[in-house]
Amino acid sequence: MAEAAVSFLLEQVKEVVTEYKDLISGAENEFNQLNKELGLLKAFLKDAAKATKQEHLFREMEKQVREVVYEVEDTIDTCLTKAIEVRAKEAKTKKSPFSLSRQRGSGSTKSVSLLREVKSIREGKVLPMFNEAKMQFSNMRIGDGSGAVDDQRTKLKRDKPIRQNRVVGFEDEEKTIKGYLMPETETARLDVIPIIGIPGQGKTTLAWKIYQDESICYNFPIRIWVYISQKFNSRDVFLQILRKFTTSQNTSNLNDDELAQTVKVCLEKEKFLLVLDDVWSVDAWLGIKEVLPLDNGKGKVLITSREDAVGEATSVYRRAHKLRFLTKPESWMLLQYEVFGSLDECPDELSAIGEHIAIKCDGVPLTIVVIGGILVDQLARGVAMEGWEEVSKNVSDALQKDEAQRITSVVALSYDRLPDDLRDCFVYLGVFPEDYEIPVRVVCGLWIAEGFIQPKDGRNLEETAQDNLNDLIRRNLVKVDKTNPMGKVKTFRVHDMIRAFCITISKKESLFHEIKKFRTGVSQLDEVEKAHRLCFHSDLSNFLSEGPKGPHVRSLLCFYEQPVELNPEHITVIPDGFPKLRILESKSVKFHQFPAKVTKLIHLRYLTLSIDNLTILPEQIYQLWNLQTLIVETKKRSITMKANVWRMVRLRHFKTKAAIVLDNNWEGEAGQNLQTLERLSPESCTEAASRRAKNLKTLGISGKLVNIFRAKFLEKLYHLEKLKLVNSIPYEPTSEDMLHCLPLPNCFPPNLKRLTLSNTFLGWHHMSMLAMINSLEVLKLKDNAFVGVAWKVAGYTFPSLQLLLIVNADLLIWEASPDAFPCLKYLVVKNCENLNKIPESLGKRLQKLEVERLRDSAIESAREIGNSKKGGQKGKFAVDFDLKVGPVSETSKATSN
Repeated sequence: MAEAAVSFLLEQVKEVVTEYKDLISGAENEFNQLNKELGLLKAFLKDAAKATKQEHLFREMEKQVREVVYEVEDTIDTCLTKAIEVRAKEAKTKKSPFSLSRQRGSGSTKSVSLLREVKSIREGKVLPMFNEAKMQFSNMRIGDGSGAVDDQRTKLKRDKPIRQNRVVGFEDEEKTIKGYLMPETETARLDVIPIIGIPGQGKTTLAWKIYQDESICYNFPIRIWVYISQKFNSRDVFLQILRKFTTSQNTSNLNDDELAQTVKVCLEKEKFLLVLDDVWSVDAWLGIKEVLPLDNGKGKVLITSREDAVGEATSVYRRAHKLRFLTKPESWMLLQYEVFGSLDECPDELSAIGEHIAIKCDGVPLTIVVIGGILVDQLARGVAMEGWEEVSKNVSDALQKDEAQRITSVVALSYDRLPDDLRDCFVYLGVFPEDYEIPVRVVCGLWIAEGFIQPKDGRNLEETAQDNLNDLIRRNLVKVDKTNPMGKVKTFRVHDMIRAFCITISKKESLFHEIKKFRTGVSQLDEVEKAHRLCFHSDLSNFLSEGPKGPHVRSLLCFYEQPVELNPEHITVIPDGFPKLRILESKSVKFHQFPAKVTKLIHLRYLTLSIDNLTILPEQIYQLWNLQTLIVETKKRSITMKANVWRMVRLRHFKTKAAIVLDNNWEGEAGQNLQTLERLSPESCTEAASRRAKNLKTLGISGKLVNIFRAKFLEKLYHLEKLKLVNSIPYEPTSEDMLHCLPLPNCFPPNLKRLTLSNTFLGWHHMSMLAMINSLEVLKLKDNAFVGVAWKVAGYTFPSLQLLLIVNADLLIWEASPDAFPCLKYLVVKNCENLNKIPESLGKRLQKLEVERLRDSAIESAREIGNSKKGGQKGKFAVDFDLKVGPVSETSKATSN
């Protein structure tokens, strides 16, 4: 924790010494000395973290180190800000462009205060802290074999796949509840089935298993899952329901009464399954009930709640279903799945103690899976027997407490065993609202910008952040929510009991400050002035209307289920009140125009903005020379980037769904740090751009694609692995179109692994060209990417393709030779209502097949592939096969009717 903070400060000091030489003239020696002492402190903390004694003393020292690091950062940034402001004024007076890195001059006169401040804090804070730490820990025994432990943990991260979620003990209850949902049990009025149980008992797990069941998917074309937070907001609930029927922009402007009426109309005559997860109170249910079509007997509502009163108020035709606890054998089965991935893999010497631990968990699945994460860690450390015996004792102590504290105590056991580099990452998850669907790319980007992630083991920052998240998943501290077809995690959630634990630890460690209901008053404003990170889930406008000042605030994080409008008069409050911001995450906050003063936040590393009518990103963005990640949300089709992106030396990720138009005449070579550029306009895909952005790994291009390959732009991007091409210009058969412009295969990047095509209207015969991209592993074809009635894959193969996705195609006949897809493991086919059959030859190595909205004959061919896999896979080389069948096509329904 403190080591990461020191590492982050070290990088900052190094940047100051190398990038701001003109501003620190006269203070170079002091900075170099500070750099040396911070390096020694980091090394000391790394050794002390391995100590086997006096854990509490080390944690207290960590807290002190973190506070000193914050103070040093504030001092450096304050002085740099002042010096840069002076330099900018000088440049303006001389009517010359301001360039920090190019200008030199009388820096010594401006660096006197910086020299004095840095010297004062180094001698008054850093050195005394370092000496005290050495003295306090001089007699502490440092654990042997720590390097081996690190090696084991690294191996566990790399080699052990994320365990699949296992559902144990709910088979009988699943069968009962599914029986209530089948067509033969349709009722005269809306049927509501409540599942009641204590926190962590598995209510959501059971409901999700039913929600994803093949027969349920088949019988309910409309399935809606809604998370209900403790702080009930009917508007949020109604908007979640309407996402299934319409886009948010069509409903966000409706008032509450109009919104409720719209929901009622949408549900009135449909056959639907609505899951309301975690209904906290009867009042919340009554607020939802008013929009439900009570006379629609085809509809079903499944509710999970921890309150008996909710069950009594909601059940119509039967009593609420009270979820039972796991039996002792079921508890032991679940623990084995969590630790070993299967049954009968537990070593004999651990079997008795493992079963004993499972029984002590009182049949509560959440307790078992969290304990399982701890036991996995003990195995990785090579101290299984000793570690498991200690866990057994600690579980006994934790379960002595009352019901409300039991799970918190068990989570604390897991937290205490987290590696130091993982603790801040875990606690930081508390900044997200309750039941929030957390995107992996967002949390990894924020961890990096916060300084929690340091590259190691030859892996870059993004890979290390992903490793940390996978580690938390393995320890069962977060729950996987959505995955891509290949099983890679896209989003996850945090159980509300675990989130509450994170917030408790954050308060102790001063990691972040949560703004709930903002109360006008000196005390809360005092808290803001001392905070380093602020997170908002509501009341942002009320907060900003008070003109708050946060001189130490480095992160301002806004997360809302639905976008919120920001009053224009509050736009300047953020840059004026929080001048040292490094992170501004405001994707869910709607700005009416580009907030010009944001460009004064020169320390920004991570910036997310949402502006519906944005067409231009101003030239002043170039002043954000520390910016690493820029994410822009807009409804416009294209954005003109006025700032010279080739001189933004630290920019690594630039993301937007609009087409980015760049000026091709810019000078500068900074683009080599760019890893992600989404999405670029075709006219900006020039030879100069490919030369400067030569290290791109992810690229999206959106616009009129007919000329994209003629500039030979793509073939020079040797490091590009992921490419998405979206033809956003309406297709006109009479015009020059993609059918005539598909290039030779050597026009694609030579190491391309993932390719997505959308709305490109290619002919299926052009597939032979794509097959010649030997490195291609993932191919996604969306929204008429290819058109025509027949695709016959013969005479060519896709040698490395593992995933093929086809969505919205007019394909009728699909034939493939047995060797056409030798490595295909994942196949997804959706909304192809003309397709008569899926080729049987594709099933040879297939592990997952997902079909939805196809005609009956195509779905039947998918079932035949599934049956052949299950019947033909025998012995130790058998591969698990997963078949997921969604609703049939509307055409098939009409035919059958």
